[in-house]
Amino acid sequence: MTHAETAKRVDSRAPLIGRAEELGVLERALDVVLEKGQSQIVSVVGPAGVGKTRLVQELVGRHKIGPKAIRVYRGSARDLAAAYGVFGRLLRARFGLLEGMDKEAAKTKVREEVTRVTGDRKVGDVLYFLGQLLGLPFDESPLTRALRDEPAQAELLRRAVFKAFLESDAATKPMCIVLEDLHHAHEDSLSLLRYVLEYVTGPILIVCVAREELLARDEDWSMVGEKRHTLIELGALSEADSAKMMEALLAPAAENGVVPKELVDSACTFASGNPLYLEQMVRIYHDSGVLKEEDSLSEEPTWTVDLDKLHAARLPLTIEDAVNARLAALDAEEKSLLEQAAAMGSVFWTGAFVAICRAQKEAPDLWNPNAADDEENVHAILEDLVDRDYVLKLPDSTFAGSEEYVFKHNKEREALAKRTAAGALRRHHQVIAEWLDHQRGVHENEEHAAMLAEHREKGGNAIGAGLAFLEAGDLARKRYANARASEYYERGLTLLGESHALRRIDALHNLGDVLVLMGRVDDALASFREMLTLAYRLDLKPKGGAAHNRIGRAYRDVGALDEASNHLATGLSLFKAAEDERGIASSIDDIGKLHWLKGEYDEALNFMRDALARRRALADRRSIALSFNNLGLVLQDSGEFKQALDAFEQALTIRREIGDLVGLVTTLNNLGTIAEDQRDFGRAVAFLTEALEVAEQIGDRNRIALVLTNLGEVQYRSGALDSAVGTLERAESLCDELGDKLGLAEALRGLGKAHLLRGDLVKARDAIGRAVDLFASVRSKVHLGAALRTLGEITAAGGWGSAHTKSAREYFARSVAIFEQTGNDVELGRTFKVFARFLTTEPELATDPNARRDAEQMDARADAIFARLKISASRSPSFTSEVAVQGMVRPALNSMIGGSDGSGG
Repeated sequence: MTHAETAKRVDSRAPLIGRAEELGVLERALDVVLEKGQSQIVSVVGPAGVGKTRLVQELVGRHKIGPKAIRVYRGSARDLAAAYGVFGRLLRARFGLLEGMDKEAAKTKVREEVTRVTGDRKVGDVLYFLGQLLGLPFDESPLTRALRDEPAQAELLRRAVFKAFLESDAATKPMCIVLEDLHHAHEDSLSLLRYVLEYVTGPILIVCVAREELLARDEDWSMVGEKRHTLIELGALSEADSAKMMEALLAPAAENGVVPKELVDSACTFASGNPLYLEQMVRIYHDSGVLKEEDSLSEEPTWTVDLDKLHAARLPLTIEDAVNARLAALDAEEKSLLEQAAAMGSVFWTGAFVAICRAQKEAPDLWNPNAADDEENVHAILEDLVDRDYVLKLPDSTFAGSEEYVFKHNKEREALAKRTAAGALRRHHQVIAEWLDHQRGVHENEEHAAMLAEHREKGGNAIGAGLAFLEAGDLARKRYANARASEYYERGLTLLGESHALRRIDALHNLGDVLVLMGRVDDALASFREMLTLAYRLDLKPKGGAAHNRIGRAYRDVGALDEASNHLATGLSLFKAAEDERGIASSIDDIGKLHWLKGEYDEALNFMRDALARRRALADRRSIALSFNNLGLVLQDSGEFKQALDAFEQALTIRREIGDLVGLVTTLNNLGTIAEDQRDFGRAVAFLTEALEVAEQIGDRNRIALVLTNLGEVQYRSGALDSAVGTLERAESLCDELGDKLGLAEALRGLGKAHLLRGDLVKARDAIGRAVDLFASVRSKVHLGAALRTLGEITAAGGWGSAHTKSAREYFARSVAIFEQTGNDVELGRTFKVFARFLTTEPELATDPNARRDAEQMDARADAIFARLKISASRSPSFTSEVAVQGMVRPALNSMIGGSDGSGG
């Protein structure tokens, strides 16, 4: 059979059959987008070959022109190592960028389009963040430079920029985004996609295509976007529809309009309702001689049927049989080439074939660039394999000078890889790695750097693979793909073993930072400790200071304040010895935060003002804003509201000027809490509402949850108890969804207070009991102590008898013990006040002289603490339950989201 015959046969496709209902769902979603201008999401989920892509193609094909015409851009997550590769492909399609295109030409094209879409010449931030997804480096702006050391905040801003660009683009003309193979997508890609699906607005239809593994991986996938999201679970065709499709596929073999029933029945038995397998059976019929082309020159294909060969042929009973039959049809040269291609992956390049072919050859005496028989042979074989539906040639190539191909059927690639001898496979990987290493842009692209690492590892070069994985980790971290970055760093460090100490130090620092952002504090501490050991062995004081600094911050965030103090002080001494001014400023600020957490406000202010002065000398505006924010928190807790407001307002001004939206949320939140402390609940609600709006704009769900928790507190303190419960339940749900145990516990603590004030003691006890368990599980001693204090109040308020009186005393006593152990005097004083009030007002203890004596001693100790710390009476507990619990826990959380300047690295 000629190439033309085979191509004609392969290109035959049946009409869409048995999918009218599913196509109607897509059509109705498109109607909403076009008629109402509202975003819609449709997820099409089903097994391989069931027709997901075919269904979407039918929708797209119907609306290329006409009144319902819509722009369509595609992205696929298949065979991508890059964390955000699916979005890179999507944006390349949007901007019309070809693989291998000159970078400057590509950047010019992107800049022109972004300027046109946004209608603004000042598009530096947009270009920078879109460029990260595209793999195109654009110049930094003042804002992106400020966020260089804050990957968590920069990631949030990039999400907002990406969403805003999609919305601006759709405003010019409605569009459809098709994202395929999402079951292969990395967690970082899915996180960005979930944000877009949740918050995007405007005339955009987003079609998500995936196998069932996506639903197993994300059980609540269909809930993302709520009512705007429709799930289509595509199943096998019915027997009748399968027969109709096979008859359509076999139409060229019909005689008098009738297709031989034996062909239809055999195919349907094998395929079990899977359209792809029905198409494969047509190929197998041709390969086995059951079908034969009558006239290769005719306009329409006409096939003759040999039923004798059908009865004699060994037709496949399973998918594996079908794959084996296809591979058996290859000659030795074709099989060898496809084995080399399988070693490269599902995507492969002609240049690598040439390198493998020449690996064992000597160069000619005179190398004639025009005499390339091996290259011509590779192209000829691939052309034949394209015609026979084994591979597909892509329209453009990643690497200049090479053509790019993909396997049409992944199972065939997997079978070829398994059949390749181990020694030959290792040699293929070695040559592929050498070839990749010299391709332009490989070391600037996360996906390609990771590909290089994989081939080096499989080729036996562990050290080279380790270095390439660390390179990929740095690229992923730069793009804020934290989960992917951690995977690369861990693999790279394992492969490097004891070699390349300096490179490992930097990688351990970066890995620790990424793990902190992911909430894996214990793993982060282990990474920083290993970094410290290497720095100590090599006497690298700045690196040692950075390690101690990071360890101190991690301990501080979990409430281990003494350990935090030791490490931060040590880090400061090392930075001073190395004369690292930025590290010194950062350490001084961190130590100030620690004093604040302990309630040592004078010391905290001294350290933070010193840090502010040093940062002013460094002219780092973002760090200056951070210092003002931290000063405001300390002044607020000291009762110096006027100075606190001034500090917060200076932070707010700078953050507005530099466009630091994440910092803006933090400062607005803090202004809301200071208004609350002044019992100006109207202003508190206004600040917190604006903070909530900005947090929702950038899609920072952690900050949304925090602001909701603080807003709920304002509501219950102002008497709006029903509103408070609703707000806090929303915060609880969001924290639970995010897996934020600390935030969830704080929301539950507030919910317990709201229920207590409503008189619903059962719900109050349940909420605060869960909060106590969560605070204990995350090892946050400060939060646990405050929660136990609240639990004591709730238990005491129940008046349920002596058993509960005893339990309340135990909860208060545990709270006291925790604050004594952690050295947190301000919280210790507050617990003493609440405990003393309980001992003097509980009826069962009214005649107990020991209880009265203990209460007097606690009152005296609390008064001494507040006098020493110079806390005014208004800031110490006024012996009402809501004041007693709100003072410490909320600001502690605020400090955690306030960020750092990333110094000391």
